[in-house]
Amino acid sequence: MSQNRPPRGLRSRLSRYGDEEFALFLRRGFLKSAGFTDEALDRPIVGVLNTSSDFNPCHGTAPRLVEAISRGVRMAGGIPFAFPTVSLHEAFSYPTSMLLRNLMAMDVEEMLKALPLDAAVLIGGCDKTIPAELMGAVSADVPAIVIPVGAMLAGRHEGTRLGACTDCRRLWAGFRAGEIGAADLDRAHDRLMPTQGTCMVMGTASTMASMAETMGFTLAGAATAPAVSSERMRLAEATGGHAVKMATTGAPRPGELLTKSALRNAMVVLQAISGSTNGIVHLAAIAGRAGLKFDLDELDRIGREVPVIADLKPAGGNFIEDLHAAGGIPALLRRLRDHLDLAAKTVTGETLGQVIERWAPYTDDRIIRRLDDPVVAGEAIAVLRGNLAPDGAIIKLAAATPALCTHQGPALVFDNLDDLSARIDDPALPVTPGHVLVLRNAGPVGAPGMPEAGALPIPKKLAQAGVKDMVRISDARMSGTAFGTVVLHAAPEAAKGGPLALVRDGDQIRMDRASRRLDLLVDEAELARRRAAWKPPALPARGYARLYAERVTQADQGCDFDFLSG
Repeated sequence: MSQNRPPRGLRSRLSRYGDEEFALFLRRGFLKSAGFTDEALDRPIVGVLNTSSDFNPCHGTAPRLVEAISRGVRMAGGIPFAFPTVSLHEAFSYPTSMLLRNLMAMDVEEMLKALPLDAAVLIGGCDKTIPAELMGAVSADVPAIVIPVGAMLAGRHEGTRLGACTDCRRLWAGFRAGEIGAADLDRAHDRLMPTQGTCMVMGTASTMASMAETMGFTLAGAATAPAVSSERMRLAEATGGHAVKMATTGAPRPGELLTKSALRNAMVVLQAISGSTNGIVHLAAIAGRAGLKFDLDELDRIGREVPVIADLKPAGGNFIEDLHAAGGIPALLRRLRDHLDLAAKTVTGETLGQVIERWAPYTDDRIIRRLDDPVVAGEAIAVLRGNLAPDGAIIKLAAATPALCTHQGPALVFDNLDDLSARIDDPALPVTPGHVLVLRNAGPVGAPGMPEAGALPIPKKLAQAGVKDMVRISDARMSGTAFGTVVLHAAPEAAKGGPLALVRDGDQIRMDRASRRLDLLVDEAELARRRAAWKPPALPARGYARLYAERVTQADQGCDFDFLSG
């Protein structure tokens, strides 16, 4: 071995005993106990990050992916070593998986730096796993390639295709409004999620898979192949094979892929697919790990120029399996080529432009629309500013009611999630369709963890009277599968003394889509009096939740820990 070449394979990152030869002797002994021979020391090592968990049904296919990846690694002459990390599922994490995203990112970073691996394959999907993996990989800067678990197939019920969780929310809203009976709901429920995999609409999981592919962290087509398809397994095998090349060359490293151009390309695609608003927080965090600033105003400018061309729920009517059959992300990128930096590099060494050129030319115009025939003409996601959100707030215009996007009405304030739960369905709640529902203390510090509570339920008495949408404002997030005129991520949050903390019932709030304004119509002297009387909420008493509340950044900065920025 060359004296100038850093140790590779199982000779790398030896445990510190003060005697490296002894450390290697011990490692070889334990490998022999596992049935390995000394030959393994001379082979490139690919770590396979396994996020399978019985508490993560979306990752139910992960063990098969590990097998396929490992097969690809061995076929290419490497040795695969699978290892676990934190596994996050939105519906199985109390109080929210977002609270644990940074913990998983730290887990990924430290394992990539601690284990004797030359490259890593990162298996991710629901819902914060791909963001956490990319955050950790960028910080560790170890050659890494992502393989998403893939989306479920669409369900079918009484002549209708169903998709989790957009139709979960639609059906539940209908049940709350008394439009759907319990028996009908149960029958549909049985068909909402017919296979393993992530949500089959353009929710956060598929949004982040699409972002990972756009930024060059996956093989082409990996974002959209269905979870239960043979193609997903073939992609996993090919991913393992390519990881051996990365292990051998030591390139590319995540920092070489995550550039300003790659980040801007991701913003373009986020707007074109009407992706999850969660993607904004995650992209900001991933960018921050590389020392890049995520510019909300640039995202807004891109939204004014780039129309929504992916006809997918919740903005459209189709599913991820349809996007894949229509040509996948490369076909979408081909449609968007005039808005992209095609010189951006991908994990294979190709540029984005080269990927597009070699991809099959077929594109289904019904699913991936032409730019002159969009699903929505533009402004899928907009950034609002004003005295109610000086550091920005987000609204997904493509999923909102147009008539409500310019609105003025009195506030009805819920102080926290417990208050919301206790009062939202009270028949005596003083609410009209013109009210603006305000939820505060549901942000990164306030909740803690910024849960997906921003799409407040329509008060039951209004829902039963036929009201389908209202203006809702919070410092929380909402699921990428949700819909409605919902203003999210208001920053600074209420728990940090942001303006949401000062709103009182009856205050007039004005939102204007055209000017991108969100304002509390209360004079500054009155706000100053309220601000002087405000007291911050108590922080969690101990443990990780305390660390999170003390060191997490605000939504516009990605809700990462301040000590982990690049």
